[in-house]
Amino acid sequence: MTEEKKLKSQAKQAELFAPVHPKKILKSSVKLTELDQEIYKNFDYSFDGESTFEVPSIPELPKEFNIGLICGSSGSGKTSILKQFGNEETIVWDRNRSVASHFDSVDDAIERLSAVGLNTVPTWAKPRHVLSNGEGFRADLARRLKSNCVIDEYTSVVNRDVAKSCSTALSKYVKRKNLKNIILATCHDDIIEWLLPDWVFNTDTLDVCRRSLQRPEIKIKIHKCSKDYWRMFAHHHYLTSEIPPIVRCFLATWEGIIVGFSSSIALPGKIPPLYKGDKRNKFRECRTVVFPDFQGLGIGTRLSDKIADIHIEQGYRYFSKTSHIRMGEYRQKTKLWRPTATNLKDRSKSQSKSQKPKWHHMVLETERICYSHEYIGENNKSYDPKWLEANKSKVEQRTLW
Repeated sequence: MTEEKKLKSQAKQAELFAPVHPKKILKSSVKLTELDQEIYKNFDYSFDGESTFEVPSIPELPKEFNIGLICGSSGSGKTSILKQFGNEETIVWDRNRSVASHFDSVDDAIERLSAVGLNTVPTWAKPRHVLSNGEGFRADLARRLKSNCVIDEYTSVVNRDVAKSCSTALSKYVKRKNLKNIILATCHDDIIEWLLPDWVFNTDTLDVCRRSLQRPEIKIKIHKCSKDYWRMFAHHHYLTSEIPPIVRCFLATWEGIIVGFSSSIALPGKIPPLYKGDKRNKFRECRTVVFPDFQGLGIGTRLSDKIADIHIEQGYRYFSKTSHIRMGEYRQKTKLWRPTATNLKDRSKSQSKSQKPKWHHMVLETERICYSHEYIGENNKSYDPKWLEANKSKVEQRTLW
């Protein structure tokens, strides 16, 4: 870009974001007591009982966008600015009803709760008042999320891992549904690169910038582990807290922190071969769970894919059945998995009471549509006996992937 064009571009952006709203002065007053006067005297603070605050002028913002973010330190005017765009919706929860029951339909509940990274089904079944701060924040956000909504104190009450995962899930949902003019206010700038807002107004510097960042790459390491680690994840599985006695287990870590667990089990029985002479042994995915704080980042699907890929490279075939809609729909769309003959069947009709899944000793009686797939990998490599033979020896010695 030439210097002249660069100057014109900067001038155009400066004009676009020039302050157009009049300055607003907020005032408050208190009746001074002797204690007040003594305290302020000790700090050489001159105070007559009246406080004033000049709300930062709002620049002219784009008329239409997906997500806007007001960011700055506490007390810098974020909430006052946000109120100029509308009032935050007050969410009312019935203490006698589950979180999921407050939505318009099954699809609406699944879509909105997943949109904020709240993918743990047992959490959906609880009333709002028993949820943790992080879970409660996501549940409230799921109900507020719609075009033209304003949300104050975004991610203020949750840890930063939840903030990142929630921001990623929210951003994807808003853009997928093409929701318009959602404005968030926060004192944390660490979520900007995960949220990817269309514009950010900083109340400390009074600068406005357009989206120019890319979401950071998430690098997950996978380790073999013992079955004992399942105890950390059992409570979070969407169907059962049990696990078979003989399984292959794997841990997923992100920057040294345990974030997920996956396991597989040998699959007996005859299954039609993928090619002539295909006599490979078979494994089936058994349990895959991601801690709630890290849901919404896409770790679960990628973890499942990688574990499947490891089995393929070691000379096995790999299958998976799930009733989890998000996981199932992902496999319906990706080329890494192919549907089997039992895909999209209702499993509940073919199971006895003893075979039906349990959650904390309660039998789940509801209809369950099952997604059933086989992993075939990139370029259909599970169909290629030459590739399998050439690569098998390279991965047999792996202990860390």
